[in-house]
Amino acid sequence: MARNFTPEEAVERYLEERKHDLSDSTLYNYKSNLGLFTDWCSYQSHIQYIGDLDQFDVSDFKMYKRDDVADATLYNAIMSLRTFLKWCESKGLLEGLSENIMLPDKGRASRVEKLDPEAADALLEYMGKYEYATYQHVAIALMWDAGLRIGAVRSLDVEDYHSAEAYVELHHRPGKGSIESLHKDRGTPLKNEEDSEREVNLHEWVVEIVDDYIDGPRGEVTDKVGRSPLLTTSQGRPARTTLRRHVRARTRPCFYTGECPVDREIESCEANSWANASDCPESVKPHSLRRGAITAWLNEGHSKELVSDRMDVSTDVIEEHYDQRTEGEKRQLRRELFEMEESD
Repeated sequence: MARNFTPEEAVERYLEERKHDLSDSTLYNYKSNLGLFTDWCSYQSHIQYIGDLDQFDVSDFKMYKRDDVADATLYNAIMSLRTFLKWCESKGLLEGLSENIMLPDKGRASRVEKLDPEAADALLEYMGKYEYATYQHVAIALMWDAGLRIGAVRSLDVEDYHSAEAYVELHHRPGKGSIESLHKDRGTPLKNEEDSEREVNLHEWVVEIVDDYIDGPRGEVTDKVGRSPLLTTSQGRPARTTLRRHVRARTRPCFYTGECPVDREIESCEANSWANASDCPESVKPHSLRRGAITAWLNEGHSKELVSDRMDVSTDVIEEHYDQRTEGEKRQLRRELFEMEESD
């Protein structure tokens, strides 16, 4: 009879068995990719052992992470997961799961998608008129100005916001409780755990929005462990899925311009609803909003080292995944920084 392993224990055993067959870099990539999966499993109350997994769990994981990580990261994570599950099957921990996993399309994995500064300005201007100081307005303003991930925005408590000094603190608060507990504190973890903790300065226009939100529509609520979330809904701290859907819904061009760039009939469009906003080919996911923010900061002449510290991303990753500037844009920026005039 096969032994029972939790997802974390199975991954540890798998990596231990393969560490002599793989290079250090490949082993690191497997550990990182599979870590995304085990982190997700830890929040699923029905998954106690690796044998509890089924096809729907793999599909749910893929859909959950799709808006949370870069396309290439998702592709590599699913590839690593499939290889790991094959190993689990060889040990009798699972049956027939790996062969039915559908990988993300390779073209999608390399596709560049970001929110352009012009679109971000138009969106924020629209929200400033019609959704001013709502929690959705605050979330998108923080994501664009500070390049915060969804998880980081959601993690903020009121005490993390400092109006007079114009900055926010980010803290890794993973929560407590066992997998078996139906009421465990899932916490608000940050992507790189303690390494993601930092203080981020905010522009004055963002501070004004956050101040007016706190003084206005923000609900005075606390969560189950007594924390006071900065962003609140009628149910308390907004869920990550809720925040993702709001980003997808509000980055549809028809939302903030009243026009469709792909000539669809807006009223009858299948994406013309909050629940189906991700079906809009012109809306962007939160990660793409972050990519656009990082590129915008680079285009303004800020160094990669500064952007790296501000937005919790290494300079190597910036160069590989986030620096979407054309060579012409880089050249023009150098001209402006060196105050070189163009010849007539």
